[in-house]
Amino acid sequence: VQLQASGGGLVQTGGSLRLSCAASGSILSVDVMGWYRQGPGKERELVATIALDGITNYGDAVKGRFTVSRDNAMNTVFLQMSSLKPEDTATYYCKAGLVVRLPAYKYLEVWGQGTQVTVSS
Repeated sequence: VQLQASGGGLVQTGGSLRLSCAASGSILSVDVMGWYRQGPGKERELVATIALDGITNYGDAVKGRFTVSRDNAMNTVFLQMSSLKPEDTATYYCKAGLVVRLPAYKYLEVWGQGTQVTVSS
């Protein structure tokens, strides 16, 4: 069972990027999915989460600029980032709550490997 994130890169201030994160493995269902980030010298912070029913939650720093969405059929979560600022520079991590077969059913919170987003001024 793993999460694979992609889509990071270098972008100028005011630009946009779209991150993706796909869950794979012996997954029965996927609960909350989301994104967190950790900038240089900072603690990891919430970016956005989305529940199975589509209810979203955003960190104050990204409200109005970022949009989280998901494709339940593909077990994938997306993060559309717009109006990017230098302070958005960070490693972005996806996280998901998964019900998996190990072979017994078990609920796990799994982190992806992180993808770097750098916003130049």
